[in-house]
Amino acid sequence: MSNAPAEATHVEETPVEEIDLGPANHVIDKYLTLPGNLMPVLQGIQDEYGYVPKPTIDLVAERLNVYPSQIFGVLTFYAQFHLKPRGRYIIRVCVGTACHVQGAPRIVETFFDKLGIGHAETTSDLRYTFEKVACLGACGMAPLAMVNDDTFGKMTVQKVAEIIAEYNQRPMK
Repeated sequence: MSNAPAEATHVEETPVEEIDLGPANHVIDKYLTLPGNLMPVLQGIQDEYGYVPKPTIDLVAERLNVYPSQIFGVLTFYAQFHLKPRGRYIIRVCVGTACHVQGAPRIVETFFDKLGIGHAETTSDLRYTFEKVACLGACGMAPLAMVNDDTFGKMTVQKVAEIIAEYNQRPMK
């Protein structure tokens, strides 16, 4: 065992996220008396903010009398919940078998190149989030991409540029 003095370690604190909790309080108020209200509260908060911000987790824990660890358990178990801000436009490209053999890897790489992000990443301006998905359920249109609820079948590398140009013209809100 060493007699050397222990070195002080510096732990940087994560900055506290500043958000307006008004929308979260409104969602909680809406479901406060509903039995089993945690899921609809978290879904409502995500609908309001586009993700579930850390300060809302603490608020939900306090208002619903639930441990934050229980809330994190729900948020990390269900794929529908997101703990980081996501883009206004969610681009999903199918990489299932039918899409793969029809050229999905080229489509994915073209989106990566043009957006400067990879799988499950978001552009710094919060315009786009990109996701590779196992199946979008329209194999006859392979390869397939979606932007939010808009579907683009028979994708080509050229269509990628057209889609990005179209969504760059759309408003952020």
